[in-house]
Amino acid sequence: MVYLMRRQKTLCVSGLVLALAALLLGSCSRSLGWGVLLWSMENPPVPSGTILPVYIRSNINRTWVVGIPEEYRGADGADESNDKVEIPLWQLKLLNSRGAARSFAAEFAPYAAVYAETLQDGLPIRDAPDNGARRVYRLKQGQIIKILSPETGSPAISTTGDPLPGDWYRVLTEDGVTGSCFSYRLNLFEQSGGGPAIRPDPAAEEAGDPELDEVLSKTWSAEFYLTMILEKRIDIDEFAKQWRFMPGQDTGIARIYHPDEDRTFPHTGIRRTGDRSWRFEGAPLQMSLRPDTAAGGGPLLAVQYTEDRGILRTLLFAALPSEAQDIIVQETARREALLEAIYRQGPSYTSANYGTLSLGPQGTFTWRGSNFLIPQIIPPSSLGSGKITIGLFLGPALENRYDGVLTFHFDGIGKSAAANFLYTLDSRGFRLEYVPEANVEASTVIRQAPSPVIIYFNRAEG
Repeated sequence: MVYLMRRQKTLCVSGLVLALAALLLGSCSRSLGWGVLLWSMENPPVPSGTILPVYIRSNINRTWVVGIPEEYRGADGADESNDKVEIPLWQLKLLNSRGAARSFAAEFAPYAAVYAETLQDGLPIRDAPDNGARRVYRLKQGQIIKILSPETGSPAISTTGDPLPGDWYRVLTEDGVTGSCFSYRLNLFEQSGGGPAIRPDPAAEEAGDPELDEVLSKTWSAEFYLTMILEKRIDIDEFAKQWRFMPGQDTGIARIYHPDEDRTFPHTGIRRTGDRSWRFEGAPLQMSLRPDTAAGGGPLLAVQYTEDRGILRTLLFAALPSEAQDIIVQETARREALLEAIYRQGPSYTSANYGTLSLGPQGTFTWRGSNFLIPQIIPPSSLGSGKITIGLFLGPALENRYDGVLTFHFDGIGKSAAANFLYTLDSRGFRLEYVPEANVEASTVIRQAPSPVIIYFNRAEG
């Protein structure tokens, strides 16, 4: 558990600043303004939400000198003669007038006494109420934070894809960081007077872990996605599944979502175990950054878990150069551009033996006079129309000889009515070469047919 340190000090704590305040201000001096206490004091025990006169701002010490309301002087053994105290700048919100302070205090009142205890080590505070927003702070388990106000934001999502119960709040940490935190892993409570209970814990002084912060700031996708990007063979359907590893710093539930495994691991935090390696507290799960790198130069994240039979299994993940959805958009645009080039070259093409092929702007087609291809390539029940897509890739032996692979989906006979063709485009027309299904492996045409059916279409005039 990580707990709060006492931070409010009476006049004697910083004698130089407060002595100067006494000399400059005197008993009847004008205040700098009025402020509302965001985090309650302990000595004297002034609750958050209290309006205080503000006399001095010290940018060197990063403190305010504020007045103590008469009803709190001498409480809990405090020196009754002290009417001013020095507090950190983050602990108070300064307003221009007493009226403005009263208005803010009224808005703040529903949450003035509300604090929260962190239930998970590594829970992030973000710069906006969104699970994908930049993390500005990483909380430790048991750390106390101040709830400032509710926020409207995108819901946090569980590993099953469902919204998590809870709400976004604007929060304040004990060292003055503000941001947005989702309440699913917070225990909210009220503290009516003085500071929240102090529970000493040696873990409070633990140093941060910049390498872990860096790992948690990235999206870790299945390694084969990176291979697809580097080889320029992006399978959109596979990318849309978003195979990935989610440490679950917001939810306390890590998830491996991979073609070989789909598992969740509830945990209470993430702890370093060695050089660039960490374990998930309360779960048979660990992760480490591999000393070797991915083909693109970035590190690989090795995620290991123990199966029910005690077998240790390892899966590899990589940080992609772009978000998966952006890569899908780019690949879709590339395919659309290829189809558009064929359409603009025609849009109608003719062949003495294989009829007339007319293309639409969105990959649609009509094919008349294709009798020589029925039934070996085109099913007899075809309506002579359909849609062309690009979803297959050229194998290494074919890359320099063809422009790509087109798949013709024929209307009228169901999903099975599709035929794949290698194609090349030139100034006079374009050439199609039929590819049997047996020549396609892992979305790639690996070889030509032994005796290929080749169709050359001339661009129709007029």
